[in-house]
Formats: sequence, C-alpha cells, structure tokens
Amino acid sequence: MIHPSYSELIEAINTNNEDDDESMVLNSRYSLILATSKRARQLIGGAKPLADNVKGKKPLSIAIDELYHGKVKILPGKHEEEDLAEIAGHSAEEIAAEEPAAAVDPAESEESAE
Repeated sequence: MIHPSYSELIEAINTNNEDDDESMVLNSRYSLILATSKRARQLIGGAKPLADNVKGKKPLSIAIDELYHGKVKILPGKHEEEDLAEIAGHSAEEIAAEEPAAAVDPAESEESAE
C-alpha cells in the first residue's frame, strides 16, 4: 500500500494551504496527479529537492513527500500554456513561433492555390 494515501495527501495539502490565499485547494485525485507529476518533472529537469532524505527515491516519491509536508505550494494555473508546452517538451518560445503556422486552415490554403 502506498503511503500516504491519496485522501491523506489531499487533506494534508489543503491543511497546509489554509493560511495561504494564493494556494489552490485540492478536491480531486486528478488535481493531485497533475500537481505531483508536474513537480516530479521539475525534479527530473534538475530542480533541487526540498524534502529531506531523498537519496535513492524516485522523483514522484520525492514530489509526493514534498507536497505532503507542505514544502511545495500548488498555485492556480496562471500560465497554463507554458505548462502544456513544458509537458510536451517544448519551450514557450517554440510554441509561440509555431502558432502562426498552425493557425492556417488547410482548406484556405487549397483555395488560394487554385
């Protein structure tokens, strides 16, 4: 069995965030999964772990431990496009550079070619 359970983890995160107006209140497993996976990706990318005794632990286990002990705060998504780009492995600048080309409708291209 995994410790802490998802319900214990959500309760601990919400308890740690009661005093902070900017922190997000978690009420679903989906939100919890997004938060832990994002932090795990940050750790894989080179971010310094904030939890103690991380030697030999996997990034996801470290992320769960950090969230459980209140060392990491979950803020509401202000930069969702940047987060999605990070997930896809692209920088925000790469995504912005690709958007004008992706905005072209293929039907319009065919009509203008005729």
